[in-house]
Amino acid sequence: MKYDFDLICIGLGPAGMAVSAMGAEMGLKVCAIEKNKVGGECMNVGCIPSKSLLRISKFKNSITKLKEMKLLDEDIPNIKPPFAKIADYLDYISEKKTIKMFDKVNLIIGKGSASFVDSHTVKVGDKTVSAQKIFIATGTEPIILPIEGISDIDIITNLNIFNLSEFPKSMTIVGGGAIGCEMAQAFTRLGTKCTIVQCDDYLVPNGDRQAGELLLEVFKKEGIDVYNSKKLKSVKKEDGEIILETEDGTIIKSEKLLMAAGRKIVLDDLKLENAGIKYNNAITVDSKCRTSRKHIYAVGDCNGGVMLSHAAMHQGMFSIMNAVSPIQFFKYKKYVIPWTVFTEPQVSFVGMKEEDLKKKKIKYETHIVKYEDYGAAIAENVGVGFVKIFTNYMGKVFGVSIVGDGSGEMINEWALIIQKKIRLHSVMFLAHSFPTMGFLSKRVAETWMMKKMSSSKIQKMCKFFYRNM
Repeated sequence: MKYDFDLICIGLGPAGMAVSAMGAEMGLKVCAIEKNKVGGECMNVGCIPSKSLLRISKFKNSITKLKEMKLLDEDIPNIKPPFAKIADYLDYISEKKTIKMFDKVNLIIGKGSASFVDSHTVKVGDKTVSAQKIFIATGTEPIILPIEGISDIDIITNLNIFNLSEFPKSMTIVGGGAIGCEMAQAFTRLGTKCTIVQCDDYLVPNGDRQAGELLLEVFKKEGIDVYNSKKLKSVKKEDGEIILETEDGTIIKSEKLLMAAGRKIVLDDLKLENAGIKYNNAITVDSKCRTSRKHIYAVGDCNGGVMLSHAAMHQGMFSIMNAVSPIQFFKYKKYVIPWTVFTEPQVSFVGMKEEDLKKKKIKYETHIVKYEDYGAAIAENVGVGFVKIFTNYMGKVFGVSIVGDGSGEMINEWALIIQKKIRLHSVMFLAHSFPTMGFLSKRVAETWMMKKMSSSKIQKMCKFFYRNM
C-alpha cells in the first residue's frame, strides 16, 4: 500500500522533535503535526522560560548576598518584570534556532488536534494524511485539583504564568514538586510573598527525603512558607483575595493561586480506538515504546512513564532508531533517567530511592559528603548541600542524591555509572578536575573506600604487605 509519508509524528514537544528531526535526517519522508507551537510545553511554557526566570532571580539574589556580606553599600534595586524579555528569548530560540531542525520535515502547525481515522491514517483540520509508521508524542496538561470553588478562581498554571505583566504581591502554590519549588523561589526573590501547600510530607517528593528537608530549611530562610501533608478543602475569592482552606482548618490568603500539582494525560482527541490502540489512563506500550499496533509508537508523557522532557527526548531517539531497524535493539528499561530541580541549591537524583531499596529488601550502604566540608564550596559561598550514594558492599551504585551548586551537571556522571554498572573504585581512581563541585563525586567514592580500609582485616593485610615488601 502506498502512503503519503514514511512517518507521521503527532506532537512536536521534546519527544516529537527527536523523532521528526532524526527521521528526516535518516532520509525518511516525515510529516509532523503540532496543534500549538513547535517545542511543546517544555520550550514555550515550561523548562526553558522557567530557567530564564530562575536565572534573573539568581542575579537579584546575588546582589542581596553582596549586601549581606557587607560588600555593597547601595540599596538592593528593584527588578522590572522580565516576562516580555523572556518572551523575546523564546521567540529567538523558536525562529532562529529550533525551526532550522525541521527544514526537511513537512509541518502542520496550529491546525487543531490530530485524530486517527484508521491505524495508518490521521486527520487534522480538513486534511488527511497517511504513513507506514506513526508516532504519538502528545505530552500532558497541568492537573487542576477538584477543590470546592476552584471553577470560580482565575488560577495560574505553567501555561499562563509567563503571560503575567507584573509580579503579584503574594501567591499560593499548590504542589511542592519541581514547578512549585522553582516558581516559589524565583518569585520570592523577585518580590512576591510565596506559600507552598501540598499533600506530600516533604518537598520534591519523587526524590530523597533528606534533600527535601534541606530545601525546606533554605526556603524558610528565604521567607517561603511551606505547608506539608495538607489536604485541600476549598477555595474562594473574597475582597480581592484568594482564600484557600485545608481540611484541618489552615487558611492561606494570597493575590494569586498557582496550580502545580502534577500532570495529566489527555487522549480523547486522538480517537485511539479507530486505530485499535489499547489505552487506559495512558497509552499502553512495550519496553520499546510500541503500542498494541506495532507500527505505532507512543513516546514521552503520553505513555505514562517518567514525565520529564529529557526522558521524552530519549524515548523519541531510541524509538526512531528501532523503527528503521529490522531488529528492535533499544529497550527503554535499560536506561536510567536522572533529573534536577533548578532551585538554589539544585536538587538532583538518579537511580533507586532509599525507600525502594528497603521495600525490595536490598542490602545497601549509605555514604555522604557535605558541601560545607569542601573548601571550594566554602570559598564560593555555596556550602549548602551534599552528595549521597546508596551502594552495596562491593561498590555497585543503586542511587544517588545530590543537593547543591552544580548538581544538575554532576548527576549525569552518576547516571552513566549506574547504567554501565561502573563500580565505585573506578570513580575513585578517575581524576576529577579540582576545585570543581564535581570533585565531590570523587570524594564520596573515596569515603566509601576509606570505610572499607578501616576494617580490621584490611588494616592487617595492609600492615603485613607493607612491612614485608
